Order: sequence, then C-alpha cells, then structure tokens
Amino acid sequence: MLLEISIKNFAIIEEVSLHFDQGMTILTGETGAGKSIIIDAMNMMLGSRATTDVIRHGASKAEIEGLFSLENSRSLKPIFEEQGLELTDELIIRREILQNGRSVSRVNGQLVNLSVLKAIGQHLVDIHGQHDQEELMRPQLHIAMLDEFGDQEFLTLKDRYYETFDRYRGLRKQVLTLQKNQQEHKARIEMLEFQIAEIESADLKSGEDLTLHQERERLLNHKKIADTLTNAYAMLDNEDFSSLSNVRSAMNDLESIEEYDPSYKELSSNLSESYYVLEDVTKRLEDIIDGLDFDGNRLMQIEARLDLINSIARKYGGNVNDVLEYFAQISKEYQLLTGNHSSSEDLEVELKALEKTLVELAGQLSQARHLLAKQLESEIKQELQELYMEKANFQVQFTKSKFNREGNEQVEFYISTNPGEDFKPLIKVASGGELSRLMLAIKSAFSRKEGKTSIVFDEVDTGVSGRVAQAIAQKIHKIGSNGQVLAISHLPQVIAIADYQFFIEKISDERSTVSKVRLLNMDERVEEIAKMLAGENVTDAALTQARELLRK
Repeated sequence: MLLEISIKNFAIIEEVSLHFDQGMTILTGETGAGKSIIIDAMNMMLGSRATTDVIRHGASKAEIEGLFSLENSRSLKPIFEEQGLELTDELIIRREILQNGRSVSRVNGQLVNLSVLKAIGQHLVDIHGQHDQEELMRPQLHIAMLDEFGDQEFLTLKDRYYETFDRYRGLRKQVLTLQKNQQEHKARIEMLEFQIAEIESADLKSGEDLTLHQERERLLNHKKIADTLTNAYAMLDNEDFSSLSNVRSAMNDLESIEEYDPSYKELSSNLSESYYVLEDVTKRLEDIIDGLDFDGNRLMQIEARLDLINSIARKYGGNVNDVLEYFAQISKEYQLLTGNHSSSEDLEVELKALEKTLVELAGQLSQARHLLAKQLESEIKQELQELYMEKANFQVQFTKSKFNREGNEQVEFYISTNPGEDFKPLIKVASGGELSRLMLAIKSAFSRKEGKTSIVFDEVDTGVSGRVAQAIAQKIHKIGSNGQVLAISHLPQVIAIADYQFFIEKISDERSTVSKVRLLNMDERVEEIAKMLAGENVTDAALTQARELLRK
C-alpha cells in the first residue's frame, strides 16, 4: 500500500507531500490544476521513462519519493533476492530526473537500473487510465490477463510448464545440431578454427559498421549539417525575429480568453503543446550546435576501420551483425565437434521423455485455465450486472494452437451484450463505454486476487452520468475496500463516496505557476461537491444535495 508520495520540482509542482490511507482517496480540482501530473509523477517513480521537460522551469532536477508498506511481499521476494536488495516491511522508492537527461533510481537507498525499478513498480501499484481498455482489444494479451486470475498453485504449475518447455526446446535444438555435426570431418574443424581466429582478431562490435558509416557521413557533411542546424535555430529564435517568441505571445493571448469558449480552450491547449515542443527543439538545436566539431584524424581512423570491417564482411556476412551471428553459430558448432558430448541417440531418448512430460503439463495447464475461465466468467458477469450491463454476458474462448511457451491453446475474450445474441470478439461488439465498464469489472474481480493493494484510476468515469456514474462510484469504492484506491474524477457521485478527498489547485502570479494540494475536511467537501452540482454560484439546494450525497 502507498503510504506517502513526495514530489518536488515536477512540471508545475514545486513541492507537495501526500499521505494516503487504506480505502478510497479522490483527487479533485479544476482542469489543468495538476491532478494528472501527480499520476505522471507516480508513473515515473515506478519506472516509466522520463524526459527533461518534466523538470520545473529553473530547477536542476525533479524528485519523486514514495513510501510503501508491504502486506504481501511474495511476488517481490525473487526480484529483491536477485538484485541483492533488502526486503523489509516498508519500502522507499526514490527517483531523480536530471537536466542532462539521466535519471537516478534508488530502492531502500540502493541504486537500481530502470528495468529493475519497473519490475518492482508493477507489483506495487496498478495505474489504470482512460486508454487502458486498449489491452482488451488485443487478443494476444488475453491469456496473460486470464493467468493473472490464478492462485499460487496455478502459478507453480505454469512455472513448471515454462521450465519444461525451455528445456525441451533447447534439447531439441541440441539434438538436431549434434546429428548434423557428427557427419562433419576433420577439414570442417580446421576451417572453423581458421574462421573463428580471423573474426576474433577483428574484435567486431554489434552494429559497429552502421555507427561508423553514420559518423563518417556526419564528418563528410559537417559544413552542410552545421549550416542547416544553425539556420534552423536562427529561424526559431534570434534577436531580429523569434518564431518561438511569437508563438509564446499567441499562447499567452489565447490563455487569457480560454474560459469564454471551449473551442478557445482547445486552441489554447493545442498551441501550448506546440510551444513546448518548439521550445524543446530549440534547446536541443542549441546544444547540438554547441557540440559540433570537425575531427580530421577521426575521419581517417573511421576509413581504416571500415576497410577492415568490409574485408571481413565480404567473407562472412553482409554487415557486422551478420558476421557476429555467423561467429556465434560456428563457435557452437566447433564446441560440439570437438567437445565430449553424449551421442545423438542418448539425447533423443531424453528428448522423447521430456516431450511426454511437456504434453502432460500442457494438458494440466489447459485444464486449470478452463477452471479459471469459468470462475472469471462468473465474477465478470456479476460485476457487469452491478455496472448496469445486466444483459451482457462474458465468455473466455479457447482454440487449439501449436505448442509454444504459453501452452497449446489460444485464449480470447468474447462478449454478448444482449440476450439471444451470439458471443463475439470484444473488438466487434463493445462500445467505448462498454469497454470502460468491462475493464472496471475485470479490475474489480482481479483486485481480490492480485498481490497489489494500490490501484490508481485516472478519470475512468469520463463520459458517463446518472445511475451508471453511481454504479462506477460504488465499484471503485468496493475495489478500495480490498486495499487502496486512488482516483481522479469530476463526477460528484464518485467524489462523494470516497473516504478521503484531496483538492488540487493552480496558483499563478506574474513570475510562476504552482500546484498546491490539501486534504479537505467535511465542510470543504460539501462546498466542493456543491460547486460541481451548481457551478460557482452555490445555492442552498446544491449544498443540501451535496450533504445528501456524502451522507449516502
């Protein structure tokens, strides 16, 4: 569970610290106040890729730190053991994004790379946005989604199948290679020895030829590149005429009238995005121009190295990667021909036994998945009824396939939205609103199975109202009852049902814009919900309705 997150110098956030508890917490505020920025910061804390444009203007770096309590660390234990990290009841993740484009990540004070941070993060928080339902439209992901519904016994069975399949595939390849190599003779070994020695002496690096050709072209065209980049920079930003300055002025003008018409606000938003893209391009152009330098000696070194590479490539492949791939192949072949290995007949016996085990495990895995599918179908149907899709029916369909690492069946989710209609793939029958509710139903069902206790919903209630909005509110709150839910919403029904409400507001002066966050008390919550119901001119009726929503 996420206990606290601290964000510093991230976009328009100067410094905020939010404390969370179990249950449902809602983040509210005007559009543009910074609600989604908090979710973006949380994403980056958990391992998503970062760019320097998230750093607050004038700051040297952006910092995000999160404190988690680990009620269930089973899924994290293997990762921590592999990385030599200490696993405690509390976990601190800290990430810094620097101006030079690098980022520094720490878990409990120990440096980790981005892939490790991402692997840990995916077990801590599930961030669900408006576009996550796209996963439902990709049948190749359905089998993984179904497997997430399994318990530890199922996961153990799946790991046994994975291990057996990998062993079978490796042994089969070894048998085929050995059968071929046993027919080779001494001349083949001598030729392999010569080729291995020649390629090793060249000390080739993967992709080296492409990199050198690119560098050579840059050096040969140095003047053209420098002139072009300088001209592009001058067109964007110089003392006599600055396109960037003009766009910034237009952006400021549109921002001053965006409240008068939604179309103005859309134009203002689009222009703001364009401005920050142009500003980033200008900065990058400036940095590239400052670093441009012509090195004649380096050009001579490149020409000599390319001559050697081309000589090797003409013999063994079209490019360096082809040569290295060929080198790997002949090295393995040489080891097989000269090493002391079992005969192909012995390996074939072992392969047959392994194949029999693989078929048995695939059958067990299939049987277990079919049981999971029945459980999931039943739970999803119940969840959909609670989301006013009472006529809808959900089905997991299986089709036989060739053996692969996932088994020998393909899985796809089907739905029937009305009684009497055949089941059809989601992509053919589900509307956007139905997909949102289906994804919410799946999240609700999975929240009781997954080890993650923190789920974030980023405006998943967009485009709904009335009783559907109320049903979504109740569903999100129900998910929170099994752990912790953080949500962004503009709907009074969703906001009122939350256990806690943070209000995010944007404060601007002549010099800067910052986002501020505060936890609302009950009277403040009544006031904010009343504003959503009645607008800025809050009436007694709106206040009464807001109190009633909170009471219920």
